[in-house]
Amino acid sequence: MTETPSGLHPAAFTRANSEPDRDFYARRSESTQMDAGARTAVTALYQTTLPASGAILDLMAGELSHLPEESSHETVIGLDVHEGSLARNTALTQRIVQDINENGTIDLPDASLDAACLCDGFAYLTDPLHVFQEVNRVLRPGAPFIVTFSDNFIPQKAVALWQALEPADRTRLVSLMLDRAGFGELDTGEVVPPEDLTAWNDTVHAVIGRKKHTA
Repeated sequence: MTETPSGLHPAAFTRANSEPDRDFYARRSESTQMDAGARTAVTALYQTTLPASGAILDLMAGELSHLPEESSHETVIGLDVHEGSLARNTALTQRIVQDINENGTIDLPDASLDAACLCDGFAYLTDPLHVFQEVNRVLRPGAPFIVTFSDNFIPQKAVALWQALEPADRTRLVSLMLDRAGFGELDTGEVVPPEDLTAWNDTVHAVIGRKKHTA
């Protein structure tokens, strides 16, 4: 059996819809599958986990970065395939239009960022290990990489393995990719919507890794 560098079969990362992502997402009105409550939960996680200032990368950012309103980061870089979504994202100070599946190299200097986020995007990565290695490269030692997702996804574009896994196994997959990309201090968790909030139905799963300090 042929394996990818991640140790998984290449078919694991195939998708039902093979048209370019830029064309597919240009036709969609919404940029996230998370409901309002889940998005609020992601913001609360960012509030407690992101550094108070500095430079951060929002990978596959879309039109909403979920950052706390009081955040005071000097630089917020959004990378996404859809130029229109990035243009509508008012939290960003810098925008990179890029299909991360066609070109997984992030055009930023080594050890230049204080944190990175990937919200609601892992399901669509066709080479997550390479992307995570790139995120590791651009982060400073000790900087967090926060990966969040709900149980919802776009079936046409989510990779086959993601669709085949249960939520707990998806968390283990994200953790595996972080570990193999060189991240340490892995932390996982989930936030379940309260029963009395009808606007919140989506459980939020989170995996956080930190770039290791060199010896």
